[in-house]
Amino acid sequence: MRLGYFAMPMHPKGREWAETLREDREAVVLADRLGFHDAFIGEHLTDRHENITNSLIFLATLVPETDQIKLATGTTNLSHQHPALVAVHSAMFDHLSGGRLILGVSPGALPSDAEVLGILGEDRNQLFGEAVDIILRMWELDPPYDIDLPGNRFTVTTATTYDDELGVGIVGRPLQQPRPEIVGTVVAPFSKGVVAMGARDFHPLSANFLQPQWVATHWPNYVQGKESVGAPVASADWRIARTVFVAEDAAVAERYGRADANSPYRFYYGKMLAKMRALGRLALFKHDKDEPDDAVTLDRVLDDLVIAGTPDSVAEQVLAFREQTGDFGELVYAGLDWVDPDLARQSMELMATKVMPQVNAAIRSNGSAVPSGAGA
Repeated sequence: MRLGYFAMPMHPKGREWAETLREDREAVVLADRLGFHDAFIGEHLTDRHENITNSLIFLATLVPETDQIKLATGTTNLSHQHPALVAVHSAMFDHLSGGRLILGVSPGALPSDAEVLGILGEDRNQLFGEAVDIILRMWELDPPYDIDLPGNRFTVTTATTYDDELGVGIVGRPLQQPRPEIVGTVVAPFSKGVVAMGARDFHPLSANFLQPQWVATHWPNYVQGKESVGAPVASADWRIARTVFVAEDAAVAERYGRADANSPYRFYYGKMLAKMRALGRLALFKHDKDEPDDAVTLDRVLDDLVIAGTPDSVAEQVLAFREQTGDFGELVYAGLDWVDPDLARQSMELMATKVMPQVNAAIRSNGSAVPSGAGA
Protein backbone atom coordinates (compact mmCIF):
# COMPACT_ATOMS: atom_id res chain seq x y z
CA MET A 1 0.00 0.00 0.00
CA ARG A 2 1.36 3.39 -1.01
CA LEU A 3 1.28 6.45 1.24
CA GLY A 4 0.02 9.75 -0.14
CA TYR A 5 -0.71 13.23 1.21
CA PHE A 6 -3.76 15.43 0.79
CA ALA A 7 -4.44 18.92 2.13
CA MET A 8 -7.49 21.04 1.44
CA PRO A 9 -5.94 22.79 3.51
CA MET A 10 -7.86 24.39 6.39
CA HIS A 11 -6.39 27.09 8.65
CA PRO A 12 -8.00 29.07 11.49
CA LYS A 13 -9.00 32.71 11.15
CA GLY A 14 -6.27 35.14 12.10
CA ARG A 15 -3.24 33.36 10.66
CA GLU A 16 -1.24 35.30 8.08
CA TRP A 17 -1.85 34.05 4.54
CA ALA A 18 1.86 34.00 3.69
CA GLU A 19 2.56 32.02 6.86
CA THR A 20 0.03 29.29 6.08
CA LEU A 21 1.29 29.04 2.51
CA ARG A 22 4.83 28.49 3.82
CA GLU A 23 3.54 25.84 6.22
CA ASP A 24 1.61 24.04 3.50
CA ARG A 25 4.70 24.05 1.27
CA GLU A 26 6.85 22.72 4.12
CA ALA A 27 4.45 19.81 4.60
CA VAL A 28 4.82 18.75 0.96
CA VAL A 29 8.61 19.08 1.09
CA LEU A 30 8.60 16.87 4.19
CA ALA A 31 6.33 14.35 2.48
CA ASP A 32 8.78 14.21 -0.42
CA ARG A 33 11.72 13.58 1.94
CA LEU A 34 9.77 10.82 3.70
CA GLY A 35 8.96 9.01 0.46
CA PHE A 36 5.25 9.79 0.14
CA HIS A 37 4.07 8.80 -3.34
CA ASP A 38 2.05 11.93 -4.13
CA ALA A 39 0.69 15.16 -2.67
CA PHE A 40 -2.82 16.41 -3.53
CA ILE A 41 -3.58 20.09 -2.86
CA GLY A 42 -7.10 21.51 -2.90
CA GLU A 43 -8.26 24.91 -4.07
CA HIS A 44 -11.04 27.39 -3.33
CA LEU A 45 -11.48 30.98 -4.42
CA THR A 46 -13.61 32.35 -1.59
CA ASP A 47 -12.87 30.36 1.57
CA ARG A 48 -11.07 32.10 4.44
CA HIS A 49 -9.93 28.79 5.93
CA GLU A 50 -9.14 26.83 2.74
CA ASN A 51 -7.02 29.57 1.24
CA ILE A 52 -5.12 28.06 -1.68
CA THR A 53 -6.89 29.58 -4.68
CA ASN A 54 -5.12 27.67 -7.46
CA SER A 55 -3.50 24.33 -6.71
CA LEU A 56 -1.40 24.29 -9.89
CA ILE A 57 0.22 27.65 -9.07
CA PHE A 58 0.92 26.46 -5.53
CA LEU A 59 2.43 23.18 -6.72
CA ALA A 60 4.62 24.96 -9.27
CA THR A 61 6.51 26.57 -6.39
CA LEU A 62 7.35 23.06 -5.15
CA VAL A 63 8.86 21.70 -8.36
CA PRO A 64 12.43 22.81 -7.49
CA GLU A 65 11.97 21.98 -3.78
CA THR A 66 11.02 18.31 -4.26
CA ASP A 67 12.64 15.36 -6.00
CA GLN A 68 10.34 12.39 -6.47
CA ILE A 69 6.87 13.07 -5.10
CA LYS A 70 4.03 13.30 -7.65
CA LEU A 71 2.41 16.74 -7.52
CA ALA A 72 -1.35 16.50 -7.76
CA THR A 73 -4.12 19.05 -8.04
CA GLY A 74 -6.65 18.06 -5.47
CA THR A 75 -8.60 19.22 -7.31
CA THR A 76 -8.67 21.53 -10.31
CA ASN A 77 -12.25 22.82 -10.24
CA LEU A 78 -13.25 22.54 -13.88
CA SER A 79 -16.28 24.83 -13.68
CA HIS A 80 -13.98 27.73 -12.74
CA GLN A 81 -12.08 28.20 -16.02
CA HIS A 82 -12.19 27.41 -19.70
CA PRO A 83 -11.02 23.83 -20.33
CA ALA A 84 -8.48 25.04 -22.92
CA LEU A 85 -6.68 26.85 -20.10
CA VAL A 86 -6.65 23.70 -17.98
CA ALA A 87 -5.27 21.69 -20.89
CA VAL A 88 -2.42 24.04 -21.77
CA HIS A 89 -1.41 25.01 -18.22
CA SER A 90 -1.47 21.40 -17.02
CA ALA A 91 0.62 20.30 -19.99
CA MET A 92 3.24 22.97 -19.26
CA PHE A 93 3.28 22.01 -15.58
CA ASP A 94 3.88 18.37 -16.53
CA HIS A 95 7.02 19.44 -18.40
CA LEU A 96 8.16 21.79 -15.63
CA SER A 97 7.86 18.98 -13.09
CA GLY A 98 9.58 16.34 -15.18
CA GLY A 99 6.37 14.35 -15.63
CA ARG A 100 5.25 14.45 -12.02
CA LEU A 101 1.77 15.88 -12.58
CA ILE A 102 -1.36 14.08 -11.43
CA LEU A 103 -4.41 16.00 -12.60
CA GLY A 104 -7.11 15.83 -9.94
CA VAL A 105 -10.45 17.11 -11.24
CA SER A 106 -13.87 17.99 -9.84
CA PRO A 107 -16.80 20.27 -10.69
CA GLY A 108 -16.13 22.70 -7.82
CA ALA A 109 -18.47 22.31 -4.88
CA LEU A 110 -18.32 25.61 -2.95
CA PRO A 111 -21.36 27.78 -3.75
CA SER A 112 -19.55 31.04 -2.91
CA ASP A 113 -16.89 30.19 -5.50
CA ALA A 114 -19.64 29.71 -8.08
CA GLU A 115 -21.31 32.97 -7.08
CA VAL A 116 -18.15 35.06 -7.39
CA LEU A 117 -17.70 33.68 -10.91
CA GLY A 118 -21.32 34.29 -11.85
CA ILE A 119 -22.17 30.61 -12.34
CA LEU A 120 -24.21 29.91 -9.19
CA GLY A 121 -27.22 28.97 -11.28
CA GLU A 122 -25.25 26.75 -13.68
CA ASP A 123 -25.16 22.95 -13.57
CA ARG A 124 -21.53 22.59 -12.48
CA ASN A 125 -21.59 18.82 -12.94
CA GLN A 126 -22.53 19.35 -16.58
CA LEU A 127 -19.78 21.95 -16.94
CA PHE A 128 -17.37 19.41 -15.46
CA GLY A 129 -18.28 16.69 -17.94
CA GLU A 130 -18.06 19.05 -20.90
CA ALA A 131 -14.67 20.36 -19.76
CA VAL A 132 -13.24 16.86 -19.36
CA ASP A 133 -14.21 15.99 -22.94
CA ILE A 134 -12.48 19.10 -24.29
CA ILE A 135 -9.26 18.61 -22.28
CA LEU A 136 -8.86 15.02 -23.41
CA ARG A 137 -9.55 15.88 -27.05
CA MET A 138 -7.01 18.73 -26.99
CA TRP A 139 -4.36 16.32 -25.71
CA GLU A 140 -5.23 13.71 -28.35
CA LEU A 141 -5.57 15.71 -31.57
CA ASP A 142 -3.07 17.25 -33.93
CA PRO A 143 -3.51 20.88 -34.99
CA PRO A 144 -5.43 22.63 -36.34
CA TYR A 145 -8.07 21.97 -33.73
CA ASP A 146 -11.75 22.07 -34.57
CA ILE A 147 -13.51 20.57 -31.56
CA ASP A 148 -17.27 21.05 -31.63
CA LEU A 149 -18.80 18.16 -29.69
CA PRO A 150 -22.60 17.66 -29.76
CA GLY A 151 -24.22 19.26 -26.72
CA ASN A 152 -20.95 20.74 -25.43
CA ARG A 153 -20.98 24.50 -24.83
CA PHE A 154 -17.22 24.75 -25.40
CA THR A 155 -16.04 25.03 -28.99
CA VAL A 156 -12.26 24.92 -29.39
CA THR A 157 -10.73 25.76 -32.75
CA THR A 158 -7.57 27.18 -34.28
CA ALA A 159 -8.69 26.34 -37.83
CA THR A 160 -8.67 29.98 -38.94
CA THR A 161 -5.34 31.02 -37.42
CA TYR A 162 -3.26 27.83 -37.57
CA ASP A 163 0.08 28.26 -39.31
CA ASP A 164 2.58 25.46 -38.92
CA GLU A 165 5.41 27.51 -40.43
CA LEU A 166 4.89 30.29 -37.88
CA GLY A 167 4.17 27.77 -35.12
CA VAL A 168 0.86 29.27 -34.05
CA GLY A 169 -2.48 27.64 -33.37
CA ILE A 170 -0.69 24.72 -31.71
CA VAL A 171 -1.28 23.41 -28.17
CA GLY A 172 1.55 21.69 -26.31
CA ARG A 173 0.92 18.21 -25.01
CA PRO A 174 1.88 16.85 -21.57
CA LEU A 175 5.22 15.14 -21.09
CA GLN A 176 3.50 11.98 -19.86
CA GLN A 177 1.96 10.08 -22.74
CA PRO A 178 -0.75 9.47 -23.63
CA ARG A 179 -1.67 11.72 -20.69
CA PRO A 180 -1.00 12.22 -16.96
CA GLU A 181 -2.95 10.18 -14.45
CA ILE A 182 -6.36 11.74 -13.83
CA VAL A 183 -7.92 11.39 -10.37
CA GLY A 184 -11.42 12.29 -9.23
CA THR A 185 -12.29 12.95 -5.59
CA VAL A 186 -15.37 11.02 -4.46
CA VAL A 187 -17.43 12.59 -1.68
CA ALA A 188 -20.83 10.88 -2.00
CA PRO A 189 -21.97 7.41 -0.92
CA PHE A 190 -22.85 5.12 -3.86
CA SER A 191 -21.42 7.74 -6.24
CA LYS A 192 -22.45 7.16 -9.85
CA GLY A 193 -19.57 9.37 -10.90
CA VAL A 194 -17.23 6.54 -9.95
CA VAL A 195 -18.81 4.39 -12.65
CA ALA A 196 -17.84 7.02 -15.22
CA MET A 197 -14.32 7.19 -13.74
CA GLY A 198 -13.87 3.47 -14.28
CA ALA A 199 -15.10 3.67 -17.86
CA ARG A 200 -12.67 6.50 -18.69
CA ASP A 201 -9.69 5.13 -16.74
CA PHE A 202 -9.75 7.96 -14.20
CA HIS A 203 -8.80 6.87 -10.69
CA PRO A 204 -10.95 7.49 -7.58
CA LEU A 205 -9.83 9.16 -4.36
CA SER A 206 -12.41 8.61 -1.60
CA ALA A 207 -12.72 11.56 0.77
CA ASN A 208 -11.36 11.44 4.31
CA PHE A 209 -14.63 12.72 5.84
CA LEU A 210 -16.74 9.76 4.71
CA GLN A 211 -17.80 6.98 7.06
CA PRO A 212 -16.09 3.65 6.23
CA GLN A 213 -19.33 2.03 5.13
CA TRP A 214 -19.87 4.83 2.57
CA VAL A 215 -16.27 4.56 1.35
CA ALA A 216 -16.86 0.84 0.74
CA THR A 217 -19.63 1.68 -1.77
CA HIS A 218 -17.16 3.28 -4.18
CA TRP A 219 -15.19 0.26 -5.31
CA PRO A 220 -18.11 -1.79 -6.72
CA ASN A 221 -19.14 1.20 -8.82
CA TYR A 222 -15.59 1.64 -10.10
CA VAL A 223 -15.47 -2.04 -11.05
CA GLN A 224 -18.80 -1.64 -12.85
CA GLY A 225 -17.35 1.19 -14.92
CA LYS A 226 -14.22 -0.80 -15.79
CA GLU A 227 -16.23 -3.85 -16.78
CA SER A 228 -18.52 -1.75 -18.97
CA VAL A 229 -15.59 -1.09 -21.32
CA GLY A 230 -13.87 -4.46 -20.85
CA ALA A 231 -10.92 -2.91 -19.00
CA PRO A 232 -8.89 -4.72 -16.31
CA VAL A 233 -9.44 -3.69 -12.70
CA ALA A 234 -6.60 -3.06 -10.23
CA SER A 235 -7.09 -2.16 -6.56
CA ALA A 236 -3.86 -0.13 -6.82
CA ASP A 237 -5.92 2.51 -8.68
CA TRP A 238 -8.06 3.26 -5.62
CA ARG A 239 -6.92 5.90 -3.14
CA ILE A 240 -8.63 6.47 0.19
CA ALA A 241 -7.95 9.54 2.32
CA ARG A 242 -8.06 9.32 6.12
CA THR A 243 -7.50 11.80 8.91
CA VAL A 244 -4.58 10.40 10.92
CA PHE A 245 -2.48 11.54 13.86
CA VAL A 246 0.43 9.46 15.15
CA ALA A 247 2.39 10.13 18.35
CA GLU A 248 4.80 8.11 20.45
CA ASP A 249 2.55 8.65 23.48
CA ALA A 250 -1.09 7.50 23.44
CA ALA A 251 -2.25 10.32 25.71
CA VAL A 252 -0.69 12.94 23.42
CA ALA A 253 -2.34 11.28 20.43
CA GLU A 254 -5.78 11.43 22.05
CA ARG A 255 -5.33 15.02 23.21
CA TYR A 256 -3.99 16.49 19.96
CA GLY A 257 -6.02 14.22 17.70
CA ARG A 258 -9.43 14.68 19.32
CA ALA A 259 -9.94 16.02 22.83
CA ASP A 260 -8.12 19.33 23.21
CA ALA A 261 -10.11 22.45 22.38
CA ASN A 262 -7.17 23.65 20.24
CA SER A 263 -6.79 20.36 18.38
CA PRO A 264 -6.50 21.00 14.62
CA TYR A 265 -8.50 17.82 14.11
CA ARG A 266 -11.31 19.21 16.24
CA PHE A 267 -11.15 22.50 14.34
CA TYR A 268 -11.21 20.74 10.96
CA TYR A 269 -14.20 18.53 11.70
CA GLY A 270 -16.04 21.35 13.44
CA LYS A 271 -15.80 23.37 10.24
CA MET A 272 -16.62 20.39 8.00
CA LEU A 273 -19.65 19.56 10.12
CA ALA A 274 -20.91 23.15 9.85
CA LYS A 275 -20.30 23.24 6.08
CA MET A 276 -22.04 19.97 5.38
CA ARG A 277 -24.98 20.94 7.58
CA ALA A 278 -25.31 24.20 5.62
CA LEU A 279 -25.07 22.35 2.29
CA GLY A 280 -27.64 19.75 3.35
CA ARG A 281 -25.07 16.93 3.21
CA LEU A 282 -25.02 15.89 6.85
CA ALA A 283 -25.75 12.31 5.79
CA LEU A 284 -22.04 11.92 4.98
CA PHE A 285 -21.40 11.70 8.73
CA LYS A 286 -24.34 9.45 9.59
CA HIS A 287 -24.08 5.77 10.44
CA ASP A 288 -27.38 5.24 8.66
CA LYS A 289 -29.22 7.54 6.26
CA ASP A 290 -32.30 7.45 8.51
CA GLU A 291 -30.48 8.71 11.60
CA PRO A 292 -31.79 12.03 12.95
CA ASP A 293 -29.52 15.01 12.36
CA ASP A 294 -28.99 15.59 16.08
CA ALA A 295 -27.27 12.19 16.33
CA VAL A 296 -24.33 13.67 14.43
CA THR A 297 -22.22 15.36 17.10
CA LEU A 298 -18.66 16.65 16.78
CA ASP A 299 -17.35 14.18 19.36
CA ARG A 300 -18.90 11.25 17.53
CA VAL A 301 -17.53 12.43 14.20
CA LEU A 302 -14.06 12.69 15.72
CA ASP A 303 -14.36 9.18 17.18
CA ASP A 304 -15.55 7.81 13.84
CA LEU A 305 -13.18 9.55 11.45
CA VAL A 306 -9.91 10.36 13.21
CA ILE A 307 -7.37 7.54 13.38
CA ALA A 308 -5.17 8.53 16.31
CA GLY A 309 -2.72 6.69 18.52
CA THR A 310 0.77 5.26 18.76
CA PRO A 311 2.35 3.73 15.64
CA ASP A 312 1.25 0.23 16.68
CA SER A 313 -2.30 1.39 17.39
CA VAL A 314 -2.60 3.38 14.16
CA ALA A 315 -1.33 0.43 12.12
CA GLU A 316 -4.00 -1.76 13.74
CA GLN A 317 -6.69 0.84 13.01
CA VAL A 318 -5.62 1.19 9.37
CA LEU A 319 -5.77 -2.58 8.91
CA ALA A 320 -9.19 -2.71 10.59
CA PHE A 321 -10.38 0.05 8.26
CA ARG A 322 -9.08 -1.94 5.27
CA GLU A 323 -11.15 -4.90 6.46
CA GLN A 324 -14.24 -2.68 6.18
CA THR A 325 -13.48 -1.24 2.74
CA GLY A 326 -11.61 -4.02 1.00
CA ASP A 327 -8.18 -3.72 -0.61
CA PHE A 328 -7.02 -0.36 -1.94
CA GLY A 329 -3.76 0.94 -3.36
CA GLU A 330 -3.00 4.11 -1.43
CA LEU A 331 -3.73 5.53 1.99
CA VAL A 332 -3.80 9.31 1.63
CA TYR A 333 -2.81 11.14 4.82
CA ALA A 334 -4.92 14.28 5.35
CA GLY A 335 -2.82 17.31 6.22
CA LEU A 336 -4.21 19.88 8.66
CA ASP A 337 -3.09 23.15 10.23
CA TRP A 338 0.16 22.80 12.21
CA VAL A 339 -1.03 24.00 15.62
CA ASP A 340 2.04 22.27 17.04
CA PRO A 341 4.61 22.02 14.22
CA ASP A 342 6.76 19.49 16.08
CA LEU A 343 3.83 17.13 16.63
CA ALA A 344 2.60 17.62 13.06
CA ARG A 345 6.00 16.77 11.56
CA GLN A 346 6.50 13.85 13.92
CA SER A 347 3.12 12.40 12.96
CA MET A 348 4.06 12.39 9.27
CA GLU A 349 7.44 10.87 10.05
CA LEU A 350 5.97 8.11 12.23
CA MET A 351 3.34 7.42 9.59
CA ALA A 352 5.99 6.88 6.91
CA THR A 353 8.67 5.13 8.94
CA LYS A 354 6.72 3.05 11.45
CA VAL A 355 3.02 2.73 10.58
CA MET A 356 3.20 1.93 6.87
CA PRO A 357 5.94 -0.72 7.18
CA GLN A 358 3.74 -2.51 9.76
CA VAL A 359 0.67 -2.20 7.55
CA ASN A 360 2.43 -3.55 4.48
CA ALA A 361 4.09 -6.36 6.41
CA ALA A 362 0.64 -7.45 7.61
CA ILE A 363 -0.76 -7.25 4.06
CA ARG A 364 2.13 -9.34 2.74
CA SER A 365 1.66 -11.94 5.45
CA ASN A 366 -1.91 -12.39 4.23
CA GLY A 367 -0.72 -12.96 0.69
CA SER A 368 -1.88 -9.67 -0.83
CA ALA A 369 0.25 -7.74 -3.29
CA VAL A 370 1.66 -4.44 -2.06
CA PRO A 371 1.82 -1.59 -4.61
CA SER A 372 5.17 0.17 -4.79
CA GLY A 373 5.61 3.44 -2.89
CA ALA A 374 6.29 4.78 0.57
CA GLY A 375 6.26 2.15 3.28
CA ALA A 376 6.23 -0.73 0.82
